[in-house]
Amino acid sequence: MSRYRPPDIPSQMFVSVQADRQGYVGRECPKCERYFKVTPGTGLPVQTCICPYCGKKDGNDHFFTQDQIEYAHSLAIRKVEEELLRSFKSLEFDIKPPSGGFGIGASLKVTSTGGPHPIHYYTEKRLETEVLCDRCGLKYAIYGVFGYCPDCGSHNNLVILTANLELIEKMLVLSEEQTDSALRTKLVENALADCVSAFDGWGRATVLAFAAKAADAEKAKTVSFQNIGKAAEHVLKHFGLDLRADATASDFEHVSRLFQKRHLIAHKMGVIDEEYVRATGGFSASVGHKVHVDAAELREVFPLLLVLAAALLKHVEGMK
Repeated sequence: MSRYRPPDIPSQMFVSVQADRQGYVGRECPKCERYFKVTPGTGLPVQTCICPYCGKKDGNDHFFTQDQIEYAHSLAIRKVEEELLRSFKSLEFDIKPPSGGFGIGASLKVTSTGGPHPIHYYTEKRLETEVLCDRCGLKYAIYGVFGYCPDCGSHNNLVILTANLELIEKMLVLSEEQTDSALRTKLVENALADCVSAFDGWGRATVLAFAAKAADAEKAKTVSFQNIGKAAEHVLKHFGLDLRADATASDFEHVSRLFQKRHLIAHKMGVIDEEYVRATGGFSASVGHKVHVDAAELREVFPLLLVLAAALLKHVEGMK
């Protein structure tokens, strides 16, 4: 009879989590349970992770996804199963009756009837937005658009705004290649609308992310940035920053005028009214005429928006 060998079952197992084809590894927040991905080794040498959605900070070992946990469990069960089978097989025997004599033979065979325990293989999910953090260099992917960097915790709003403005610049280049004047005008007007939407989305994401630092958190969350003048008043009231101080008066007026043009195009078919004249200090004689937007004046506003955005982001990040 074989000598019995007790199973060699380890008390711990280390399982490697493989990256997908783009180099991302899935992560799942222990608080909000939302999924995101990071590329290991490109950010800070930190032992913690930050949820890009809710800002939860905890040890890296708290951000495993359910798929990763099930994969590790299935490997562990397979290992234990193999060791138990090996151990029990050492009890196998085959006793035959004496040759030419009288007796009963006996044998014991150990087999696995159900096959090995299945491994829970998985693939990482596809996400909507890839971000390269401009602070620490981490590349991560999230649902939606805006979020915190999982390594350094900086908000990606300025990165997203810059990327959107770069895309709008490509729209302007496309408009200048058109020979049809009506199509050229329409492309520039669409670029202006996208520019205001991008800045408004950036502003809303910023005040939402840092609303807890505002004088009135609930009201701060509702600030709109489609009207730059009113937005500046609300930012001053809730966060104590005067956006007008970060640009010259003429630059701020230029931004305000373009945003007012977008309002006319979106809501008044581009026809100048008395409200536009009062808001921009224009001439009453222009009422009833079509407002004009050209690529050059829109391009001039891009760096001004980035200056205002950088000023607000720096201020709210520094607030206690």
